[in-house]
Amino acid sequence: MQVDTLILGAGAAGMMCAAHCGGRTLVIDHARAPGEKIRISGGGRCNFTNLYTAPENFISANPHFCKSALKRYTQWDFIALVDAHGIPWHEKTLGQLFCDTSAKDIIAMLRAEMACPGADLWLQTQLVDLRHDGDSFHAALEVEGARHNLYARNVVLATGGKSIPKMGATGLAYDIARQFGLGMTKTSAGLVPFTFPEGRFAELAGVAVPVRARAGGASFDEALLFTHRGLSGPAMLQISSYWREGEAICLDLDPDATLLDTLRTQRSQSGRHNLTTELARHLPARLIGALPAQTDVSLGGNLADQSDAALARLCRALRNWQLTPGGTEGYRTAEVTLGGIDTSGINSKTMEAKALPGLYVIGEALDVTGWLGGYNFQWAWASGVAAGRAISHKLDEKGHPATG
Repeated sequence: MQVDTLILGAGAAGMMCAAHCGGRTLVIDHARAPGEKIRISGGGRCNFTNLYTAPENFISANPHFCKSALKRYTQWDFIALVDAHGIPWHEKTLGQLFCDTSAKDIIAMLRAEMACPGADLWLQTQLVDLRHDGDSFHAALEVEGARHNLYARNVVLATGGKSIPKMGATGLAYDIARQFGLGMTKTSAGLVPFTFPEGRFAELAGVAVPVRARAGGASFDEALLFTHRGLSGPAMLQISSYWREGEAICLDLDPDATLLDTLRTQRSQSGRHNLTTELARHLPARLIGALPAQTDVSLGGNLADQSDAALARLCRALRNWQLTPGGTEGYRTAEVTLGGIDTSGINSKTMEAKALPGLYVIGEALDVTGWLGGYNFQWAWASGVAAGRAISHKLDEKGHPATG
């Protein structure tokens, strides 16, 4: 069997690419259904893009690499596609867009977009072997126990990274990249909760509080959630992508910097009230009760007993809570993989490998990682379109589509 393009991976990037390739395209995946990560994302509603997507929202050894694709296929382009399919959506917070009904709407949209140019989809299909003979790729596939040999002019690596192995993540793209001489950057779990030893925050499990979290030179103002195993919530997931093992993270429990003036005002009006009672008007009571054991702050006495200097010391401590995680939950719960296939070996406009024409890399497999909030999906759409359009243009130039 011969095709123009073989796409490995029926996820967000792979299906988007298939919709734009032209010619005869085959998408394969070892899963039973396409778009499984799309289906579970956003609590089943799929945070499909972000209104504020910009290159600054992505992490890469080469921060300039993502600019071309993101500029040529923007969040507005994807929103227009969603609207064209009649999918209702809403903005939640911070520019995050979600489906009103179900993430399955996005999967159905992508399948329809793939079907329009005639792309085929083979599920429960294993890649047994992939070689390049100097002219085209030869792939050995296994489908329901039967082996199929396939020849393709182009191969697109769209199998993602190592995150959430229970969904089938294997790091296959990395193995293929190494096989064909592409470089790799160090990979690690990103957008992942932190763990602490000995159940340090078990008594606070379930408590959420807005914070400013800092690590690795980055800062995020979002919610923190205490868990039985450590720290989670959007703020922690965001900062985990910048944190390095052994480093401390800094939590600011007064991100608006208003607590000191507020406590001084309360002291003049309710000075006889217990300090912890007044603090509980601004922070969760369970957190206030645990702070003396967790930090070196003293919360004894009435508010009237606190001098300006004492209140200032308290607020400084609350704004600079230093914690050193024991680690993270790892790939098991990580939403993305940091690092990946080195972008220095990839054309930023076409996603094609510089050393091996016809090999393309898109989506999470590349060393491009977005923030939490729809950015990684937008990268999947943009990189998929970039590769698909480049392949279509190349096929048009050759002018002779493949036949099976």
